[in-house]
Amino acid sequence: MSNIANKLADIRLVAFDVDGVFTDGRFYLSDDGIESKAFNTQDGFGIRQLIRADIAVAVISGRQSGAVERRMTELGVPHVVQGCADKVAALDEITAALGIAAKECVYVGDDIPDLPLLKHVGVPIAVANAVEQVRAICDYTTTASGGFAAVREVCELVLSARGDSA
Repeated sequence: MSNIANKLADIRLVAFDVDGVFTDGRFYLSDDGIESKAFNTQDGFGIRQLIRADIAVAVISGRQSGAVERRMTELGVPHVVQGCADKVAALDEITAALGIAAKECVYVGDDIPDLPLLKHVGVPIAVANAVEQVRAICDYTTTASGGFAAVREVCELVLSARGDSA
C-alpha cells in the first residue's frame, strides 16, 4: 500500500474548501448582485459515496454563498461552515462534536487562506491548480483541477484506501 493510502486508511472526516476546490474558482455575479457557481456532478456522486461509507464530510469556506448552502444541502453534507475567518477553529468545533481527532481528517484546499488548516489535519491535499505554497505542504495533489472532478478524485482515493468501493 502506498504512503498516501496508509495515511488515508483511518480517515474519519474529509473536509473541503469550496472556491477553487468544488469550483474552478470563478463565480458569476449578475447586475442584480445574484451570485452563481458551477459544480461538477461527478464531485457530488463522490460526496454521496463518502457519506454512505460513514465518513463524515464538511465544507469550510471563507466566503458566504447561497449556492453553496443549496448544493451542500442537496448532497446531504451535514457540516457546512461559510464566511469563516478561522478555518482551524471551525474544524476543531466539528471534530469535537464528532469525537474525531484532527489527525483523522483530510482537508482539501487550493490557496493561502487554507494553509493553517492544511497544516492542522492528518492528511493535507491540494487540487492540481492550487498555488505553489499549498502544493508544497500537501501529502497529495490531485491530477484534476478544482471544479473538474478533483473532489471526486479525493473521495475515491479515501474510499479505496479504506477498502470501500466507489
